[in-house]
Formats: sequence, structure tokens, C-alpha cells
Amino acid sequence: MPYINQFFEVLVKEGASDLHIGEGQPPKIRKHGDVMPIRDTAVTREEAVKMLSEICGPKGWELFEERGDFDFAYEMDEKSRFRCNFLKQTNGYGAVFRLIPTRIASIEELGVPQIVKQFGDLRGGLVLVTGPTGSGKSTTLAALIDYINSTYSRHIVTIEEPIEFVHTNKLSVITQREVPEHSATFPAGLKAALREDSDIVLVGEMRDLETVSLALTAAETGLLVFGTLHTNNARKTVDRMIDVFPADKQPQARTMLANSLRGVLAQLLLKRADGKGRLAVNEILISNNAVSSIIREGATQKLQDVIVSGKGQGMQFMDDAIWANLQQGTVSPHEAFMKAIDKNLFKKFLPAEERGLGNSAGAAPDDEQHSPGNFLKGKIRATR
Repeated sequence: MPYINQFFEVLVKEGASDLHIGEGQPPKIRKHGDVMPIRDTAVTREEAVKMLSEICGPKGWELFEERGDFDFAYEMDEKSRFRCNFLKQTNGYGAVFRLIPTRIASIEELGVPQIVKQFGDLRGGLVLVTGPTGSGKSTTLAALIDYINSTYSRHIVTIEEPIEFVHTNKLSVITQREVPEHSATFPAGLKAALREDSDIVLVGEMRDLETVSLALTAAETGLLVFGTLHTNNARKTVDRMIDVFPADKQPQARTMLANSLRGVLAQLLLKRADGKGRLAVNEILISNNAVSSIIREGATQKLQDVIVSGKGQGMQFMDDAIWANLQQGTVSPHEAFMKAIDKNLFKKFLPAEERGLGNSAGAAPDDEQHSPGNFLKGKIRATR
């Protein structure tokens, strides 16, 4: 059994989402959004090499040593699969492992609004699923792909780095391709998908001009394209899609996006007030004539009004979703304030001593790192 499996077993047992390994510091896990150590002793160079090299194989280790970064997926057992990122850092080797559920949850089980199934019913266009790192974008997209797979006969091509959720064919045929093992880059995979009789393409990350440009072209030519971005609401998503283009190409990009965008599903995870995990909240933009006009004009500040007034069509503004959970008592005033877009709306619900937090408190949701030092200490001993 690989040495690192004992650390994975603790992560699974504790219901945590991520394992952080860093040479020169104790191993840590992220549980319900907080990062905490699982022992006192730091990881040594010898231990780091043993942990990492055993599960990536000689070829993978060689690539990691050469590049300084390496992404792949590792399956400990039939119930535990991990997305792995190896890295080199100030003190030496490091890695972050994300637990990927092997069973794909349904949209209903995730608590995502049912209206998002409409995105799966589309025959073409671009749908963007967005949110910060660790907000459950991949989980929600997997549920949407599974809905399509169970409902329609389509050819679905996914381009991922690495492959996270593994889909089995139901009514649809699913081709999953991993970068760089099966395709050198995201753009190369997207170009190939146009020649593979695909109906739907999922692009794991739209991080550069070429990928975004190809995704827009594919959506305009009749494919249904799902893509992800690290933005936390619809307005920022539209701005990011346009800003990736040079200034002289932006008017054309706005026209293409206005024609092809079908919707944006933004997602954040909020800690439950009862301490029992986290829940997803969503902003939903469904494209219509008003949205298309706003994108063409470059007047994205008007999108909020369209979303709020489009409630009857299934649209949802992020702060309204957060407010609904605050009213129900499922999240605390502090958590609502930290994740809200307009913090002034939520500040009055904070305890008096917290009201001076201001907008500086709105750091990225996953930047909060509390380390209750006694957590699980002694459960795993360092190798000598």
C-alpha cells in the first residue's frame, strides 16, 4: 500500500475535502472550509519524496522534476479518487490533493436550483459555470452532464486537466480526454472536438485567449459548450470573457458572446450555521434579448437589474440567494457578510464588534485558514 494512503484515509474518515502536503510543515486537511494540521511534526524531504513518487510513477516523477508542477488523478480504492497537484515551493516539494466523489450526485442532491436543467436541454450555445477554487464547480458540472447522459442521446466530449468525475455511458456516449495525456492543450482538444461528431463539449478551464476564442466559435457553429471560470458572479464572468481579448478585438468578442451565451451559473460554498458542512448558493443568469444587448453595449453593470427582474424566468441574484439562507438561519450573519457581493446590505446583521470589518473582510472564500492545533494530532506519525 502506498505510504500516502494513510493520510488519505484520515481525510476520508474526517469528511475533509483536501490534503495539503508541504516539505517543512505538518500535513494539513481542509474540513468545512478550514485548514488544520493532522500532526505536529513537519514533512521531511525523504518523506515527501516517498509520499509523492509512489503514486505518480517514474514517468510522472520525471515530468514533475522537469516542470515543477504536475497534475493527475489517483484512485486509492473504488470509493476514493483524488485530483493531485504536485508543486515545488520555498521549502522543497509540496502537493495538494482534492477528494473526488466516485458517485456523481444529482442536481437535486446538490441543492442546485432545478432551473439549471434547462442548460442541459439546450442544443447549442455557451454555458459558463463559475466560482472560486473549491466552490464545487466540477461537482455541479458533473451533475449536469449526468442529467444529459441520462436524458438524451448525445456525444459528449470532456477536456479536463485532470479527469475528475468518471462518467459511464447511459443514453449518451461520453469521451473524456485528459490534458496533456490525451491532448496536448485545451485549445488542441477543442479543435479536435469539432472533428469528432460531438454535440456537447465540456472545457475544464477557459484560461487563455485561444481557448476562449475557440469556445465562442464552437458555440456559434452549433455545439453546446460548457466552460468554467474563476469568477463569482455573472457580471464578472462576462467582463472576464471580454477582457481576455486585445482591445481592438473586444467589440467583435462582445458580439460573439452576445450571440452565443445561453447562461451563467455562478456558485459559492457557505459554511452551515450548525457546523455540519457547507451548502452551495448560486447566481443564475439566463440569456435573453436584454442580456444580449447589454453584452453588445459593454454595459455589464446593468446585468444585476436584469437578473433581479428575471426572477420569474428562473434567474437568481447571488446576494438574494445568500439572504434567503440568512433568513432561514442556515448560515450565520458573519458567513453571509463574508461571501456577499454588496457587504453593506449584510453588515447591519453582524454583532456590533464585527461591523468595522469593511470590504477588506471580503477576501476570497477559501483564503480563510484557521488551525486548531489539537485536531487529530498524533493520529499519524512521521517516518524516521
